[in-house]
Amino acid sequence: MSSTAAAATTAAATENLLEVTGLEKHFPITRGIIFRRKIGAVRAVDGVDLAVRAGETLGVVGESGCGKSTMGRLFTRLLEPTGGKVVFEGRDISHLGTGKMRPLRRDVQMIFQDPYSSLNPRHTIGSIVSAPLKIQNVPTPQGTRKAVQELLELVGLNPEHYNRYPHEFSGGQRQRIGVARALALRPKLIVCDEPVSALDVSIQAQVVNLLDDLQREMGLTYVFIAHDLSVVRHISHRVGIMYAGRLVELADRTEIYEHPSHPYTKALLSAIPVPDPPAQRERRRIVIKGELPNPAQPPPGCRFHTRCPVAVERCHELVPNPVVLAPGHWSACLRAEELAAGDAQPPGNSGA
Repeated sequence: MSSTAAAATTAAATENLLEVTGLEKHFPITRGIIFRRKIGAVRAVDGVDLAVRAGETLGVVGESGCGKSTMGRLFTRLLEPTGGKVVFEGRDISHLGTGKMRPLRRDVQMIFQDPYSSLNPRHTIGSIVSAPLKIQNVPTPQGTRKAVQELLELVGLNPEHYNRYPHEFSGGQRQRIGVARALALRPKLIVCDEPVSALDVSIQAQVVNLLDDLQREMGLTYVFIAHDLSVVRHISHRVGIMYAGRLVELADRTEIYEHPSHPYTKALLSAIPVPDPPAQRERRRIVIKGELPNPAQPPPGCRFHTRCPVAVERCHELVPNPVVLAPGHWSACLRAEELAAGDAQPPGNSGA
């Protein structure tokens, strides 16, 4: 390899904070009380290739049950993958034990979906936010109380709330406490698992803006998991669409919202209301019929073919490989180029 090629490879490697290859998580289905014989597996995440760049927000969108939250837990190694690799800053962390993962917890943190259940009701806010500092033996020159109060102030809470309990706060305030706890160790990567889905719409905007401000101030990298496409568009730099355990499309935020290719992506975007009644009436809503396939018995070929309005015979048999449509934009669809060009028609009209 030439020195120029080696330098380019090194630059590309350092640009990506997190890389996953062939990532899988299969939960075993067992039968029997004593011997627990395995009779199958739920394929929650089934072959994901993805890279997260330092300093960006990668949005991951999909309907409930598609595996996006499980994937987030694999990124943070709260779950151990069944297969594939998770590489953080060039180091394979796929199967590291608890002891070896402990130092990495400083760099990878998670904000959970439900602020009501993710905070221990028996502990004060000071105890909850200071726990990571104590577990990791992080020095606090001015004392733990001062460090926690600074974190509370950073996320927009009153430092004097140090001795209060979670039940004394609103949902939005509790989520801010969760953000403060995730920030305690000054991590490089934060996985946000639907952090605003349990909040009122007016509070959602405040929390999203807070995360945006913190990213600029602290140079954070986010994986933002959600099912609300409007929220994802506001905060993300790139967006990945997930269906039945697999990523089906990935692109820059502007590209994926203005030039979607995958039929599933197009259907999701058609459901977003437009704040213009005449324009909303003229829009064509793409309705996806049926339910998500059983993750224990996924269909052959393209996972989406059972609900896809433009599926043809080969979609039932062939697993689609990602097709690059533009720089940084790919779609895992056998008719991706036709759809991107606007030439694809339903099977009855296309004769395919």
